[in-house]
This record gives sequence, C-alpha cells and structure tokens, in this order.
Amino acid sequence: MCGDLLVKHKLSVAFAESATAGRLASEFSLLPDAGKFLKGGIVCYDACLKQDILKVPEDLIEKYTPESAEVTLALARGLHHIINADLYIAVTGLTAPGGSEGPDKPVGTIFVAVVDGNQQVLCNSKTVLDGSAAEIVLQTVGYTARLLNLYLLSIP
Repeated sequence: MCGDLLVKHKLSVAFAESATAGRLASEFSLLPDAGKFLKGGIVCYDACLKQDILKVPEDLIEKYTPESAEVTLALARGLHHIINADLYIAVTGLTAPGGSEGPDKPVGTIFVAVVDGNQQVLCNSKTVLDGSAAEIVLQTVGYTARLLNLYLLSIP
C-alpha cells in the first residue's frame, strides 16, 4: 500500500537507517513502481557516520545516545542535505544487546522519525518489539510502513 500511495501522491522517499541497516530501502525497492518513489538511503549504523555524513551533533548523541528519538529526528533532518526527496525517514534502535539499552529502553526499542522536505516533523515514534534481532528488523520494516501509510492516508 505504501508504494501505491507514494505514487498516487507523487512523493519520493529516502532513508537514514541505523538499526535496520538498509533493510527498509531493500524492502521498499521490491514494491511495484519503486523507481517512481524510492530515492535511496544511507546506512549509518556507527555513530561516527551519524555525525560525519548526516551532521548529527556529537553532543546530541552523547546526551541522548545514538538510539534515541532526538538522534533519529536529527538523522531524518540531516538526510535532506544528501538526498533530494519529499519524505525523509530515519530509524534507530536496539535490535540486540550492546547499545544503550536499560530499564527504560530495553532491547527491541525502535525509534522512527519522518520529516518532509520543509523539515516539518510528520512522525517521531517509539515502539518496543520482541524477538531475535532479525525478527525485530523485519517488524521495524512493517512498523515503519504502517506509520508512513497513516501519514499518506491523511493526505487529501
């Protein structure tokens, strides 16, 4: 449904992916007419790429951690300097132990931010998913698609 709605509204999308490591762009590329809406993406798994490529301030990462709503929003906003699109979607999170997990942010916590070409925040969401790392990544793709669908369905 995402692809059809993106084509219908003549909107393009780009991704900044940390937790999903390119899986979002890969899955969207398999949708019919992907060439009409998919611009591309950046995999920014390591924090230094978030800083160097997407210009997320180091102090923001230090204050909130690389897996946070604040950093995810900054990734989406930073993507517009690299890729020309109508919608910018960023994903960070904890698919396995070893990040910034804790009692308030367990493994499975995922952050998704969507901004438009004017840098208006369309979505800044947090969810907690269960399963293996692979299952969490796949669930994140579905979760992100549902969030995007909600926005696209709201367009007259």
